[in-house]
Parts: sequence; C-alpha cells; structure tokens
Amino acid sequence: MNRTEKKFLEHVRRQELAGKGDAVLVAVSGGPDSMALLHLFSAVSPVLHCRIGVAHCNFSLRGEESELDETFVKEACSSLGLDCHVRRFDTRKVSVAWKRSIEETARILRYDFFDELRRKHGYTSIATGHHVGDNAETMLFNLFRGTAVSGLRGIRARHGCIVRPLMPLGRKEITEYLVEKEVAWRIDRTNLEIDHDRNFIRNRVIPLIEERFTHKLMPSLQRISEQAAELEEFVERHVDRLVGQHSGLDLTEGKLHIVTMRELTMFERKEILKRVLRMRGLSVDSRVLQRVTDLLERQSGRSVPVGGGFEVVRKEGYLRFRAVPPSADSNPDSPLP
Repeated sequence: MNRTEKKFLEHVRRQELAGKGDAVLVAVSGGPDSMALLHLFSAVSPVLHCRIGVAHCNFSLRGEESELDETFVKEACSSLGLDCHVRRFDTRKVSVAWKRSIEETARILRYDFFDELRRKHGYTSIATGHHVGDNAETMLFNLFRGTAVSGLRGIRARHGCIVRPLMPLGRKEITEYLVEKEVAWRIDRTNLEIDHDRNFIRNRVIPLIEERFTHKLMPSLQRISEQAAELEEFVERHVDRLVGQHSGLDLTEGKLHIVTMRELTMFERKEILKRVLRMRGLSVDSRVLQRVTDLLERQSGRSVPVGGGFEVVRKEGYLRFRAVPPSADSNPDSPLP
C-alpha cells in the first residue's frame, strides 16, 4: 500500500465513511477523479472488509465520446472483477420536459439512479470523487453567489448516504497516483470550457490566484471550510438548547413567541427562523429573512410572504408560519383583513 492509499484509508477510517460489512457504490464517470477513487477503494477494501460496486451514468450529451466513456468504465470494472451498473439517459429531452438546465437535470437523474441502486442492491453508501479542489470551487462559487457563513462549509465528507473519500487529496496528488499505478482515464473536454460559472472558477479564477499566491489558496480555503463546519455544529447545538429552554419557541408548529424572540440576539433570531423555513422545505433568502425579523418590531396584523405558499404573520403576540389563504393579499408586509 503506497502513501496515497494509506492517506485515503486513514481518512475513510477517521471519518467512518466505510467499514466492515459495508457495501459502497462508487460513482465512476471515467475521469481522473473517479478512476482514482475506484482504484483507491479497490486497494483498501480488503483492509476495510467492505464490498464495492460501480455506477456509471451515460447522459448521451457528447455523442461518441459518451459511448466511449461507458465502454471504458465497463472494461475497467471487468478487469477489477466488480459489478458495474450502467444507465443511459436522454438528458436533453428530460431537461426540456422538466424545464430545468442540463446541469441540474443531469444531477437529479444521477442521484436518483444511485439511490435506486442503493435500495435495490443493498449498498450502504454512495461514494463520489469530490476532492479538495472541488471543495475550493464550491466555496468560491457560493461566495460569489452571495452565501451565508454556512455556505463556506463547502462539500461535506459525508452527507446522508453520500460519502466523499477523496476530500484530503488535490488534483496533482490524484494525477500522480494514477500515473504511478499506470491507470488510464478519460478526459471530458467540456470541463475545459469556461461557459459555466464553475468551469470558469476552476479554469481561470483558481489558477490566477494560485499563480500570485503559490500554495496558499487551497490550504486557506480548506481551513475556512473546516472552521465553518465546526461553527455550524456549534450553532445547531446552541439552537437546540434555546428551543429546549423556551416553551414559546415551537418550531414544529411554526409559532414563535415575540417577547422571547426579542430577548435573543439578532444572530439567534435568524438561526431559529432559518430552521423553521427549512423544516417547511422553504429556501432561506436573506432579504425575506430580514423582513420576517423586522416583523418583531412591527404592529400586530402584519405579514410577510416567504414562498412555497407560506407566509409569516404577527398575531396575538406570536410570529406564526401558515399557508397563504387563497384570497390573501400577495403584497409583502400586507395587513391582515
């Protein structure tokens, strides 16, 4: 076992991403990251005492190149003696039908397929090839888009049944591993374009910053990512304690006692409101969040729409989340009839 494999194994064990009796479905596109993930898992699975299988999505977006990718992955799995699950999608057609972008459509199709395989074949987790560079791209993308502190956490090593065992590794280390092991990989040339924001960040922004600040960007972003994760864990526990201490904060019913809320700091108020929004499957928009917070200082009877068919109304000493009545005034901050 070489240095990279030992580093990979240590990370998997420390984060408890796979272990004895587990079955890991490895997502493999044929690119360098997923091929490294495949061969690293093949190397350490006997030590971890887990079994692995492979899933490949053919999105039919690049003509013959997509077909060659599929063949390449099948052959790689055959040489390693691994089960290979393949599915083809007419992604463009589905994208039009769903009225979503190609990228979003592909992402939904991909993870729906993975989840189907997980349930059907008894896989305990799904491993993807995200690494430290992807984490940096995600953090910068979120930053440019206007994220809260939580967005600086970036990509988690584990999120539900999704695991990312390559997070400690960078692109250079991954490529060196593939070369050392004489593992071939495929190149998706669309990743070299800069039309999409993520590609622009990967191919233009990050190289420019690294040219000026050599070996500083990735470690700095990774440190911020880890600190944001620690802060998020602290905030979650702190909010749990607040809710447990105050009977007037009923997040499940969406009923928040105004006097109690006003005794909290602005940060605490917003974190509680964020949690209530998420519990109802609503997006957390900073402008909406501020307007809901402002209701604490407004007169009774005022309301704020928060999307998804819900509104927040100040009434009888409480902020109440409720479904919008069909005849309700759709204007923000509207008074109740």
